Amino acid sequence: MNASTLPAPLPTSCDLLVIGAGPAGAATAAAAALTGTDVTLVDMQDFPRDKTCGDGLTPRAVHALTRLWGGDPTLPSPHTGDVGILAGRPEIRGLALHGFGGSVHSPWPEHPAFPPRGSAVPRTDLDDALVRFAASCGAQVVTGWKAVEVHHAAASTAGIVDAVTFRAGRQTHTVTCRTLVLAEGVRSGIARQLGVTWLRGLVHGIAARSYCTTPRGNDPWIHSHLELRDAAGTAQPGYGWIFPLGDGVNLGCGALSTSTRPAKVNVRKLLGEYADLVRPEWDLGTPTQVASALLPMGGAVTRVAGVNWATVGDTAALVNPLNGEGIDYALESAQDLVALLPDAVRSPDGLRHLWPAHLREQYGDAFSLARRLATLLTMPGLLAAVGPLGFRGPTAPVVMGAATRLMGNLVTPDDRDLTARAWLAAGKLSAAHDRFWHEDSRPLFG
Repeated sequence: MNASTLPAPLPTSCDLLVIGAGPAGAATAAAAALTGTDVTLVDMQDFPRDKTCGDGLTPRAVHALTRLWGGDPTLPSPHTGDVGILAGRPEIRGLALHGFGGSVHSPWPEHPAFPPRGSAVPRTDLDDALVRFAASCGAQVVTGWKAVEVHHAAASTAGIVDAVTFRAGRQTHTVTCRTLVLAEGVRSGIARQLGVTWLRGLVHGIAARSYCTTPRGNDPWIHSHLELRDAAGTAQPGYGWIFPLGDGVNLGCGALSTSTRPAKVNVRKLLGEYADLVRPEWDLGTPTQVASALLPMGGAVTRVAGVNWATVGDTAALVNPLNGEGIDYALESAQDLVALLPDAVRSPDGLRHLWPAHLREQYGDAFSLARRLATLLTMPGLLAAVGPLGFRGPTAPVVMGAATRLMGNLVTPDDRDLTARAWLAAGKLSAAHDRFWHEDSRPLFG
């Protein structure tokens, strides 16, 4: 590394240090900076940068983005004047679900909290816009530094974080902080040093994503194919998605996996077969920028906070096991954490119990049930057996309407309609079962 490629300098200290500048980290930095907090946001990569993702934004994600943006995200932010982050982006009306001899177009359901629209933005653009927004809000954004070591306060028996050391080439620099937020993902080295362990024995996802040209880039539906077959007509253990992006689509596929029933599928090969399957209908170009990733899900981590540190977004495995959606939870958890920081300062335990309790209240029951259902879907032949019931006959719109709501994360603890009550009650039973049987011998959101 020569002088011309040296990264920007890091500060010596800050009130709030955020590591990882994806949606969770950038939203944390922006929300905290708007309160007047001295925030430093650090990422090892320069922006814009790519991220393997489906690029979809559900109504819940649009709502969380609106809350952060300070108003309609298609318009300039009233906080900073930044250009609308969803300006000119597709307006998605709902899900189009395909498979088992049928197709159902299911609009987003009416909900008092969430808007009746979704969207889709390539993560290269979304993440870059959120980082620039955080900087406009007053956060100091520094890229090119990798966090390598966490330091604890002297004589601390509670594991209070005092500082983090970063490395860029042969340079190292240590930043002291009052509060640390981790947003790098569950495989972050700093997260592991603080005891954040990904429970890979629980259900997780494997996925591949690509970009394709098509004249249907402004299609108003997110398409999901729940039955995939190869060129020989053999059913494959995965599902496919198409997210319209305006000038093309994000096309990808994924599969669910556990340690006892690992997904025996090459998702990159499956993606190619899926593209061939839908090419005539969509007039698809050749898939480009193919990338794959593992996806922690359902809060499957053993620890999410200490006295003065906490995890948000993917680092806390805040991803829906039924659909792989995590941007909404990333944006929500970031803003919720910032709102709790004043209470944490007044408690000798800080965030150590406050943050796990909040995550359990907001997501614990739903994640428990979703993990259980997703685990069932890893059983060979189960989806093929029950799938036709949802796609055929007069009840298909009702069944798929409920499925759209659940797959879109559009149930909250405050909802009282029949679908919500059934889902929430089942979630409480599932969570109680987990606690009774000590699932994986370790508590989630611990």
